[in-house]
Amino acid sequence: MTVVATLSKNKNLKVLDKEQLLKDYRLAQVSRQASLMGRKEVFMGKAKFGIFGDGKEMAQIAMAKHFKAGDFRSGYYRDQTFMLAIGELTIEGYFAQLYAHTDVKAEPASAGRLMNGHFATRFLHDDGTWKELSAMKNSSADISPTAAQMPKLLGLAYASKLFRQNKEIQHLKQFSNHGNEVAWGTIGNASTSEGMFFETINAGGVLQVPMVVSVWDDGYGISVPNEYHTTKGSISEILRGFQRNDDQAGYEIFVVKGWDIEGLDRTYENAARIAREEHVPVLIHVIEMTQPQGHSTSGSHERYKSKERLSWELENDCILKFKEYLINKEVATEEDLDRIEKEAKTFVKEAKESAWKAFAGGIKTELEEAVSLIKNLPSTSTKFVQIAEELNKTLNPIRKDVISTVRRVLWMLRSEPESIKTELRTWYQNQQAINEDRYSSHLYSQSEDRVGNIQPIAVEYADDASLVDGREILQACFDNLLATDPRFFAFGEDVGKIGDVNQAFAGLQSKFGELRVTDTSIRECTIIGQGIGAALRGLRPMAEIQYLDYLYYALMTLADDLACLQYRTKGGQKAPLIVRTRGHRLEGVWHAGSPIGMILNSLRGMLICVPRDMTQAAGMYNTLIKADEPALVIECLNGYRLKEKMPSNIGEFRVPLGKPEVLREGNDITVVTYGSMCRIVMSAAEELLQMGIDIEVIDVQTLLPFDTDGMIAESLKKTNRVLFTDEDLPGGASAFMMQQVIEGQKAFYYLDSEPATLAGKAHRPAYSSDGDYFSKPSVEDVVEKIYEMMSEVDPIRFPEI
Repeated sequence: MTVVATLSKNKNLKVLDKEQLLKDYRLAQVSRQASLMGRKEVFMGKAKFGIFGDGKEMAQIAMAKHFKAGDFRSGYYRDQTFMLAIGELTIEGYFAQLYAHTDVKAEPASAGRLMNGHFATRFLHDDGTWKELSAMKNSSADISPTAAQMPKLLGLAYASKLFRQNKEIQHLKQFSNHGNEVAWGTIGNASTSEGMFFETINAGGVLQVPMVVSVWDDGYGISVPNEYHTTKGSISEILRGFQRNDDQAGYEIFVVKGWDIEGLDRTYENAARIAREEHVPVLIHVIEMTQPQGHSTSGSHERYKSKERLSWELENDCILKFKEYLINKEVATEEDLDRIEKEAKTFVKEAKESAWKAFAGGIKTELEEAVSLIKNLPSTSTKFVQIAEELNKTLNPIRKDVISTVRRVLWMLRSEPESIKTELRTWYQNQQAINEDRYSSHLYSQSEDRVGNIQPIAVEYADDASLVDGREILQACFDNLLATDPRFFAFGEDVGKIGDVNQAFAGLQSKFGELRVTDTSIRECTIIGQGIGAALRGLRPMAEIQYLDYLYYALMTLADDLACLQYRTKGGQKAPLIVRTRGHRLEGVWHAGSPIGMILNSLRGMLICVPRDMTQAAGMYNTLIKADEPALVIECLNGYRLKEKMPSNIGEFRVPLGKPEVLREGNDITVVTYGSMCRIVMSAAEELLQMGIDIEVIDVQTLLPFDTDGMIAESLKKTNRVLFTDEDLPGGASAFMMQQVIEGQKAFYYLDSEPATLAGKAHRPAYSSDGDYFSKPSVEDVVEKIYEMMSEVDPIRFPEI
C-alpha cells in the first residue's frame, strides 16, 4: 500500500491531489489501527511485547514519497508507517513479526527473530547471492540499542559517494546507479544523546555523504523529557554549528512539525534533492510529535506525563490534524473520513486474524501430532492421556509448551521398552532438527561463498626468495588486492598518507588514490559502521582499528550489528567486512592487550583470525576476500619488522580458515597456541628438548572457526597430554580452546594427565619490556609449566626444579 500525496513545486500555489491525500489518510489510519490492535494482542497474551509507531505516521508518509528504488534505510523501531508506505511491509507481516512467526515468507525481515517494529528487506536470494539492490527499496536490519543504527547509516551513504566518484566500480549496476542513492536514517529524540549519534553526524559532515537523518521528536525518552536529554532541549539548536554556508561544507538542517502536512512534504522534497544531487547530508528535526500509547506495552505514559501534556497530545495528534486539514481544504467530509477510519479498522482486524491463523496453525498441527502420539503410547498408564489432554487445552500454545511436554513424557518412559518410545522420540528428534533451523541457523554464512568452501592454495617461494620485513609482505598483498578487485578499499586512522602506523599500506594511497586507501578521523565506532554499510551495498571494505585495545570503542557495533546480521535476518542480509587490527605484545596497558576471550564471547557470527606472522595474515586476507563472511584479523604487533621470505605467489596463496597447523611434531605433550605465542612456544621447545622433553606445537590459526577437522584431538591420541597457552586473561581464550578440544572433540578420553592452561596475568600488561615479561607468558614460563607437567608423570627423570 504505497501512498503518495503530491504538492506543486510552486511555493505560491498548492495543488492538492485529493485522491492521493485520501490514500495517505487511509494508510495513516491503517498504521494507527495496527498499533492499537497490536497493543491489545500483547495484553491478551498472544504476543510477548509490543512497541509501536503511533504518532509518527504523517512524517513517515512524507519521507516515503521521496525514498526511491536503490535507496537504503537505517532506522528506528517506530518506522512501521514508512515501511508500509514504501511497500516493503504488509499488515499481515507486521502482525507475523509481533507473534514471532518463524516462516520467512510470512515474516521476511527476520523469520520471527526480531522483536516487533524491527524491519529489514531481504538483500539476498535464498542461495545467499545478491539481489539487484539498485532496483529495490532497501532497509538494513534494525537493531534495538539506541542510536546503534547510526554507524552503518554512515557506511550506506558513503558507498554512494564511492559509486559516484570511483569509475572502476560504476559498472556494478546491481548495487548502484552512479551513486544517486540516498541513505535515510531515523532516530528518536532521546537517542540523539548517545555518542554514536554525534560521532556519525560529525563523520557524515566531514565525508559529505548523501544521508538524510530524521529525528522523531515526541518530547520524551520513555519517561524522561527533553530538558534532561539535550542542551537547550533541542537537537537542531545545538547542531546549528554544522549548518553549511557559502564558505564551509556541512549539513542542511530543517525543522518541521510532525503534523504540518504541507511543511513535511516540502521539507522531505528539499532534503531528498540536496542529498541525492549534491551529496550533502541533511538533518530533519521533526518536532511536536506525539506517542499516543506511550513508549511500549511495558507501562503507561500517564505515570509520567502531566494532564496538560496528555491533553496537548490528544489535540495535536498528527492524524487528527490531518483530518482537520482535509476537511478545511474540502478534500473530504468528516463522514468520508470516519468511513475510511472504520474501513481501516476492518482491514487491519482481518489481516491480524489472518496472521494469527497462519502463525497458530503451524503450532496447532505440531501440538495435535504430539497429543496423538502421547495418547496412543502403548502403555497401560492413564497418566499419559491426562498429560495429552492438558496439553491440548493450552490457551494460545507456543512450541515450548509442545516440546517441553514431549521431553517430560520421554523422561517418564526412560525405563520402558524401546518399542514403546521409538515413535515419540523419532518425532521429537525430527522437531528438534526443524527447530534448529527455525531458531539457531545462519549464525554464519550458508552460501556457496562461505569460508569453508574457499579452496586453500599453498604458499610458494622462489629459490632465491628475499628476506623482507613482515610489513612488506602485507604491503605486497594489499597492493595485489587493490589492483585486482575494484570493490576492495581500506580506510582507518593513519591508513592513507603514511600507509598505517606499521607501513603495510605505505605508498598505496599515492598509487591507487584516496578513495581506495583512505585516512579517517579518530572514531572507531563509525569506522566499523562505515565498513558495515559499504559491505551491505556489495563492496569489500577493510576497516582498520589501529590497536586491538581500541576495539572496545566499536564493540557494540560489531556485536549488535555486524556479528549477528546473518542470524537476525536468517540469511537475508550479509556484510562481509574485514576488520584489521593488531595486538598482543608491545608496551603497556593500552597497546598490548589480548582481550581474546571478550572478543570470542561478543563476536560469534564473525571469523576471528589470529595469524602468527605476516605471511600467514596475507594468506588469510586472500581467503577472506573470496568469502562472504565478516572477519576480524589480529596481526602481531611485534612482527612487522621481523624477517620473512617473500612468497612468489603473493596474490594467490590462501590459508585455510579453521585448520590448525602443526609447527613442530613431538611425542610428549601437545601445546596449542596462536599469534605471538607461537614464537615463544617454539623457543621453549628448543629449551625443553635439551631437557629431554619433546613437544608438539600446534598453531590454531583461527579461533572462529576452531579446528573444524579435529586435528588437535588426533595429536592428543599420540601425546596424551595438552597445554593451552596464550596471552589472554586466565579463563579467557585458553579456556575456550580447552572446552573446544576436551569437550567438543571428546579428547578427554585420550589424556593421561590433567589438561592445563597457561595465560597472561589477570591485569593488563605493565609498561616496559619488564612489564611485558612479568605480565605475559615468557619462554621460561612455558618451559617450567611443561616441565612441571612432565615431572608429575616421571619425577625421577624430571626432578623438581
